[in-house]
Amino acid sequence: MMKILGIESAALVASVAIIDEDVTIAEYTTNFKKTHSETLLPMLDEIVKMTGISLSELSYIAVSGGPGSFTGLRIGAASAKGLGLALDLPLIEVPTLDAMAMNIYASDALIVPIMDARRNQVYTGIYKNDTKLEVKAASMAVSIDELFEILKETGAKENV
Repeated sequence: MMKILGIESAALVASVAIIDEDVTIAEYTTNFKKTHSETLLPMLDEIVKMTGISLSELSYIAVSGGPGSFTGLRIGAASAKGLGLALDLPLIEVPTLDAMAMNIYASDALIVPIMDARRNQVYTGIYKNDTKLEVKAASMAVSIDELFEILKETGAKENV
């Protein structure tokens, strides 16, 4: 069995999860007014206690690779790297927007995840996921108006 620890720290909300093959065993998400440096390791400790899974049973550590909060991403990456080194486990970098797009499947509609990038911009990408995730436009930081124009150019419906 292949168990993967997932760490998501690209935004205000932090999450850790353990999956076994394609099944989510446990997920712990917080939206506290604390930094990820204060929450990620206690969350990891709690999820291990909740599941009874030993860290030595893990096969990989997956970590969000952005875009997102620079500080949050660094904290997540440092936590994953430290655990990976201590446990001799390989790391898997997962693009944040790809992970968001994977939540919508078996649809022929365009998938356009959006994250606040500040300065009147959003992080976004354009995807299809009818049978397999397909990147139509790679991650970018654009204004909402620019995103509407890009969507119109891709042939999205006029009511975008």
